[in-house]
Amino acid sequence: MKHKEATLRTKQAMASSMKKLACQKPFAKITVSDIITDCDINRKTFYYHFGDIYALLRWTLEQEAIEVVKHYDLLAEYEEAVSFVLDYVDENAQFIRNVYHSLGQNELKRFFYCDFISVVRAFVDETEQAQNLSVPNDFKEFICSIYAEAFAGSVLERVDHPENYDRKKIMKYTSIILYSAIPNALRTAANLTD
Repeated sequence: MKHKEATLRTKQAMASSMKKLACQKPFAKITVSDIITDCDINRKTFYYHFGDIYALLRWTLEQEAIEVVKHYDLLAEYEEAVSFVLDYVDENAQFIRNVYHSLGQNELKRFFYCDFISVVRAFVDETEQAQNLSVPNDFKEFICSIYAEAFAGSVLERVDHPENYDRKKIMKYTSIILYSAIPNALRTAANLTD
């Protein structure tokens, strides 16, 4: 087995252990010892791959959700990307909810925000290019920040209050934002002069 494949398998085993344990007890009470015992690795192996449990959490969320979304052509496949995120949240609701309640909304939102901003930036850049615009970089950073914050908050709201969400509405509203609000804002910003 190649080193890269072995590394990925080891990280996935630790992620699976962390997720399993987070469904059994508060995330804040999970220790490195719990994880290494559960997946039968040694402490050095854990610290070779991750600085702490939070680094493992970030890697897990990135690998299982955000990295997958980045492979979608967001201009053409946004419905599939949004559907994937909603499915991921539904399938991992207990894990995410327990992390949410242990870390608090702001801390978990920070995890999602860092990942969502790169996804939103990819969409903004693709839209700018498709419409042949020249948008000031500071405006692109501004709009990415706003929408990443909104999307991260929306995901956490769905985790904390799943009874308040209608999947069809989420898809419809996301479509309006992606195909109306963001492109219109970019066109307006491209036409502004200082």
